[in-house]
Amino acid sequence: MLKALGFTPNQVLAVYLAMISVPTAAGCVVGTLTGDALSQPILRDAFSGIETGNASMGVGLWVYAVCLLGVPALVLLAALVPALRAHRLSAARAISAGNAPRAGRGLRIQRALGGTRLPRAVSLGLSQPFARPGRTVMTLAAIVLGVTVVTLTTGLTGTMVAFGKHGQNNGSAWVNVEAGRPGLGQKAPRLSDRQVEARLRSLPGADLVTARAISKVRLSGYAQAAAANFHRGDTRMYDSEVVKGHWPHGPGEAAAAPTFLKQRGLAVGDEITLYLNGRQARVTVVGELIEGHADAVESTWETLAELAPDLPAILYTVELADGADAEAYARAVTASDPGLYLMPGASPNTTATTVISVSTAFTVLLTVVAALGVFNTVLLNTRERRRDLGMLKSIGMTPRQVVMMTVTSVAASGAAGGLLGVPLGIATHRLLVDHVGQVAFPESMKDVWHAPQLVLLVLAGVAIAVLGALPPARSAARLTIAKVLHNE
Repeated sequence: MLKALGFTPNQVLAVYLAMISVPTAAGCVVGTLTGDALSQPILRDAFSGIETGNASMGVGLWVYAVCLLGVPALVLLAALVPALRAHRLSAARAISAGNAPRAGRGLRIQRALGGTRLPRAVSLGLSQPFARPGRTVMTLAAIVLGVTVVTLTTGLTGTMVAFGKHGQNNGSAWVNVEAGRPGLGQKAPRLSDRQVEARLRSLPGADLVTARAISKVRLSGYAQAAAANFHRGDTRMYDSEVVKGHWPHGPGEAAAAPTFLKQRGLAVGDEITLYLNGRQARVTVVGELIEGHADAVESTWETLAELAPDLPAILYTVELADGADAEAYARAVTASDPGLYLMPGASPNTTATTVISVSTAFTVLLTVVAALGVFNTVLLNTRERRRDLGMLKSIGMTPRQVVMMTVTSVAASGAAGGLLGVPLGIATHRLLVDHVGQVAFPESMKDVWHAPQLVLLVLAGVAIAVLGALPPARSAARLTIAKVLHNE
């Protein structure tokens, strides 16, 4: 109609781009303001309990620039493709393009499906995607994106839940005790290092006890000093902390976090030399930890004997027996020696909580976006097929059959999107968790899917398709024959 009224191809192009620019600008402004409001509590939760000094936690100005300028530019670039098609169409072809697809598109498939025992509404619905292959591909892409995000966030949630529980040895309670240090204004314990360990082991509820001495050491070939933790006692409680190799148990063995190893170009099996008080000890890296400080190395009491045999333990970790009362054990520790101090328990893993919260919100948003993509396609199809729907209703098709036909037209795309999106989501999940950097996740934390979950994820594609198709399908079902003929 625009071209018939005298609009030039360039003017038609400008009309379509301007038409998409207005809702895009409004959506970007609202989205930016909403994202800014939601980011503040998430950042507070993520950095709670972390000393940030003078640094302020917030969103950089460049993020707002990208949202307000970059996103509209991206939308206009995407809209340019169909707008260029409208630019090329003649007036006669443009008027006919708003009707149903050209004869012959998908007709062969429709006839083949019509010869099966499928209900007529189902066979008609299954043939519709082949009439508009380009539109079907775009719908499929939206569903694949939705299923990929659902799969990814499901995996991230499972991984972070497992990460939050690691080191707890199947849920057993841990109690951390510090021997008083007079230099810090604390009372010194009446008991010696070994006596403290024996006392902690003798209190009711104790199962495993380890003692730890801490000292600064130098590493051969590196200018920066490192903190060395030397462990004694039931160190098997730390076996679950290791992602590769094993926890150091004998002389000349050490383990470290992935950041420590990467910063120094080390790997499991390499040897390093520790220097302390003019002495040295050659140790082999026998384990890579799931996480840890970038400047800390874990070793054994036998290694400490080579470097500083008189250095006492100052920290003790007690793993309680199943069913033991942690608070009762803590009171018993305090009563046994006023020089023993209970260290604050591990706070909930805020990183895991934040990742799970963001993943959930991201899943909901992308699922809605994918469903809206389906909604848009089905709405266009039903608008174009109003005449066909009127004819089908005139020969006896019921509103319920109209809904079934319309929903079936995208259900197959939903199933295909599920089958494509699940492996893409799993691959993306593996790519992300393998490149976190500060954490080395073991396979048990990566392999979080089971057969029933995978089936449900595939069905999520169908659910997204049905969710987007139902509103226009119900609208099409309410159309009366008289209204369709009147429009014709």
